[in-house]
Amino acid sequence: MPLTDAQCRAAKPAAKVQKLSDGRGLFLQVTPGGSKLWRMNYRWQAKQRTAAFGSYPDVSLATARLKAAELKDKMAAGIDPAAKEGTAAGAAPVKPFKDAAREWFNAREAQWVSGYAARIWSRLDADVFPKIGAKDVAAITPAEVLALLRDVENRNALEMAKRLRQTMSAIFRFSVANGWASSDPAAPLAGAMKSAPRQQHRAALKEDQLPDFLKALQTYSGDRATALGLKIIAHTFVRTAELRLATWDELDGDTWRIAAEKMKMRKEHIVPLSPQVQAMFAELKDLAGGSPWVLPGQSGHKPVSENTLIYGLYRLGYHSRASVHGFRSTASTILNESGLWRADAIERQLAHVPANEVRSAYNAALYLEERRRMMCWYSDLLDKKESQSVNKKSDTDLTDLLS
Repeated sequence: MPLTDAQCRAAKPAAKVQKLSDGRGLFLQVTPGGSKLWRMNYRWQAKQRTAAFGSYPDVSLATARLKAAELKDKMAAGIDPAAKEGTAAGAAPVKPFKDAAREWFNAREAQWVSGYAARIWSRLDADVFPKIGAKDVAAITPAEVLALLRDVENRNALEMAKRLRQTMSAIFRFSVANGWASSDPAAPLAGAMKSAPRQQHRAALKEDQLPDFLKALQTYSGDRATALGLKIIAHTFVRTAELRLATWDELDGDTWRIAAEKMKMRKEHIVPLSPQVQAMFAELKDLAGGSPWVLPGQSGHKPVSENTLIYGLYRLGYHSRASVHGFRSTASTILNESGLWRADAIERQLAHVPANEVRSAYNAALYLEERRRMMCWYSDLLDKKESQSVNKKSDTDLTDLLS
């Protein structure tokens, strides 16, 4: 049935683009951002096209119908509706790709940590904007997108090219949703990308290797704070940056509450602290003096550098044998294989957030009581592993004496 003006006024934005049909190809497109755009699908010389007639209520229902009728009259007379100079009835409004990218970036930036956001924009600024930044987002072709991606691949930056295609595809989809473009020219290129070499996973210790590691950590000859930092990572399996950027005001008794802006997924995270970890933090507090940082650098005014903990592993003799991030994999494997804890509780403690989880519904305290028991259990397990290394050494010393 044809639209009424009341229906046009009452149309509300939803999570996805809505199309309210008036018949004969004319429809009102309602974007998630609240825009109401007049569009008309038609075919010219066997090709599907979409005409743009402006936005409602600036262009009324009656005027949109009149423009639709004019377009059909042109077609009947053999005139290309998009051939008129200027902004023709069949021409989509011009939106430079860089402007579309900026609006997409602004809409997403709050979800990202600052470093990740900076990398996204830097890639676009270096490899995309110089080539197609000034071009209308609706006029960009798959061949143009592939050409700039090939330039990136030719630098042997295969993984970057893959991520750049994904970013561009997201921008094109955002543009389609907002009525600036009718398709995503980056989407069909996924199969045309060169394959990157098989990625090497970050080295992680297996459970039977933990006693030797913890033994080595007991006799670490470097900075005591670095040794404690590595041990806290092993017990809590947080990411390096989450400990490196930690401040004392985040700690409250047996709870470590990490602010969203410090987390990879921009969501607050709670780490229950076992008695063992609380003792480690207490020792670090003494070492930190009056610094607000849990792991202060030499000046005390900034945290330690990004490489401090990984260099600590190298000093222990674990270069290429273990990584700081690898303790997350170690913990995940042990906790899942124990059969004692729900997978959802383990994933939440790893700060893994389902992609479809609604931001407003995220609950940092989900499964918290189970996670408290789990973290204490895990610290107890590591204590046992550490004791095994001591007992093993004692048994070896006794054997040497008796031999």
